[in-house]
Amino acid sequence: MDDGEWVLVRKPAEKDIWNPTSMALADTSKPLKVTFSGPAKHWTDASPIGNGRLGAMVWGGIASETLQLNEDTLWTGIPGNYTNPDAPPALAEVRKLVDSGEYAEATKAAVKLSDHPSDVYQLLGDIKLEFDDSHIKYTEGTYRRELDLESATATVKYSVGDVEFTREHFVSNPDQVIVTKISGSKPKSLSFSVSLDSKLHHNSQANGKNQIIMQGSCPGKRIAPKASVNENPKGIQFAACLELQISEGGVVSILDDKKLKVEDSDWAVLLLVASSSFDGPFTMPAESRKDPTSESLNALKSIKNLSYSDLHAHHLDDYQNLFHRVSLQLSKSSKSNLKDGSLEMKKVKSSTTNLYFSKSEDDAVSTAERVKSFQTDEDPSFVELLFQYGRYLLISSSRPGTQVSNLQGIWNKDIEPAWDGAPHLNINLQMNYWPSLSCNLKECQEPLFDYISSLSINGSKTAEVNYEASGWVAHQVSDIWAKTSPDRGEAVWALWPMGGAWLCTHLWEHFTYTMDKDFLKNKAYPLLEGCTSFLLDWLIEGPGVYLETNPSTSPEHMFVAPNGEQASVSYSSTMDIAIIREVFSEIVSAAEILGRKDDALIGKVREAQPKLLPTKIARDGSIMEWAQDFQDPDVHHRHLSHLFGLFPGHTITVEKTPDLCKAADNTLYKRGEDGPGWSTTWKIALWARLHNSEHAYRMVKHLISLVDPTHEADFEGGLYSNLFTAHPPFQIDANFGICNELSCGLVASGC
Repeated sequence: MDDGEWVLVRKPAEKDIWNPTSMALADTSKPLKVTFSGPAKHWTDASPIGNGRLGAMVWGGIASETLQLNEDTLWTGIPGNYTNPDAPPALAEVRKLVDSGEYAEATKAAVKLSDHPSDVYQLLGDIKLEFDDSHIKYTEGTYRRELDLESATATVKYSVGDVEFTREHFVSNPDQVIVTKISGSKPKSLSFSVSLDSKLHHNSQANGKNQIIMQGSCPGKRIAPKASVNENPKGIQFAACLELQISEGGVVSILDDKKLKVEDSDWAVLLLVASSSFDGPFTMPAESRKDPTSESLNALKSIKNLSYSDLHAHHLDDYQNLFHRVSLQLSKSSKSNLKDGSLEMKKVKSSTTNLYFSKSEDDAVSTAERVKSFQTDEDPSFVELLFQYGRYLLISSSRPGTQVSNLQGIWNKDIEPAWDGAPHLNINLQMNYWPSLSCNLKECQEPLFDYISSLSINGSKTAEVNYEASGWVAHQVSDIWAKTSPDRGEAVWALWPMGGAWLCTHLWEHFTYTMDKDFLKNKAYPLLEGCTSFLLDWLIEGPGVYLETNPSTSPEHMFVAPNGEQASVSYSSTMDIAIIREVFSEIVSAAEILGRKDDALIGKVREAQPKLLPTKIARDGSIMEWAQDFQDPDVHHRHLSHLFGLFPGHTITVEKTPDLCKAADNTLYKRGEDGPGWSTTWKIALWARLHNSEHAYRMVKHLISLVDPTHEADFEGGLYSNLFTAHPPFQIDANFGICNELSCGLVASGC
């Protein structure tokens, strides 16, 4: 936090106040480690490591080991033309049907406004390690696997006879390399083979006795990965280079031109670097001047003279500079203190945020067992772990210069991941970055701002051609090519032109946290300006005094039209207007700060603001999701779009709009508690904004339930054994959402 920033914290009882001179507290703190009782049986049992660009999932096998690899620029496809010249007449048709109240027909007609789907996030491949047969007979009870959040290092240990084998894995951001060290406790005890493989088109070959080079390509469009790529556009090319270092006296040989075999070594260090031909969202892969193989080999040369200790020290200095900014300690009594503890204002002057309370005693169970037992023991140290795990994942999946953290962060094992692994702009991408400010990781949000800039370029073409509007627009789903047109298919998920506007609220939030006027002037304001221009053109005069959005949807949700048919398209959904109201308020405030309050655009905004439809309360006392009080065919729907004004927006507050807060309370009870992980964490934030700490905590407990990956369909939300959050399947957004919501529950900030 910046020096001198005021935050609201809860004052503990006198007997619980942390004594900084007492070392007993530190001695009883549980280590911030995700621990496992055995090797991974499923991908969601593996340990994620990453540096924002490169990622790996460490399975922790014994006789054989897999490090599943990712590089954040590996996607299908090529830059697209995100425009539809046939859209304007289709738009006029849809608007006419909406005006006449024919919502089901408007919903059908809106399909003409849809476009092709987003492209697909791909995996890189695998490092495969094979040990000799003696490892199968490892000593029972010696196996230990853990992910240490303090050092961002995954470790595997076990014994075979009287030899202890240790594997350490980390991904260095300063040196851009995935590092693995394998060692045995006795001389010459280490023998294994190593190879590289991928599900994508590739060729892997040994390059001398200490390197393996894998070269491959992503499909140039959405095709089956084993189909011939020659008949399709040239996709993104990639290379991964692995270098092997061993102790003196060890022997390396080449097997089948693809594997390296190590014998009689004390230790071995594996260095894996990877690059792609991706040269930005506007450059065709066929025109890229980047040579991924040369880049990868040069990257290895640059670290050739660095020892393992040097690499690990560089990694720790970089990572801990971010991770150690925030510490969290909770007491056993903090639950009761939430009910009757007093509030005080406290000035935080350090760049490190510390939230200290007393600790519970340590135990020695796996993290999966801790998840199972939380419903009864409510272990506060587990909440600490879950909070810091979210911060760890953000540091590991989003750094300056990388791509945005997508639906899976950077970790993906599939060529066809769920929902394409694509950034979804109707909650998921935004939630990924909720903790960046509240949890003191503002640098990790930089890729989001770069991404918004790319969207604004493509989005200006979409706005002009599709909607004959100025400014720029983005819809629900995007990809590495900054897709801004509607997705394919039904309007219920395709036709939602508010994605870019919601993202723009992050620009203003960043300024309010940092007070960085240069950022506001040079980065945020131009993007807000273009977004606002589109919104002003998108709003049209309604039959009454209010401006309307038409067509309008509430993300992924349907309603029952007056004729009894289900529909998704109407006008002025509550979320549309709430987002527009938020953006208009932000740009007016920004203009005041920058001395631009007399700009013509700001004049138009001020004129439009009182003409925005107020948030309305339905007959049942809940917030209306649409401009009319339609029947809801799915009252437990996962999205909470009509509560945007409460959170993450700021227009519904306990102090200023108590009637709307009561209606929001009714809405949350009506929606229920079940839902995917991201929905659960959004509900936590909403309950926190309503100052209902008991229900917020109840939803925290609701999230902390162990998901069986073999029966995912039986679950809604929850945690896997490696603490990845579940939709299911895995989506990373709730990991970030719960991190933000826990910080909001302790410090009056984002909630």
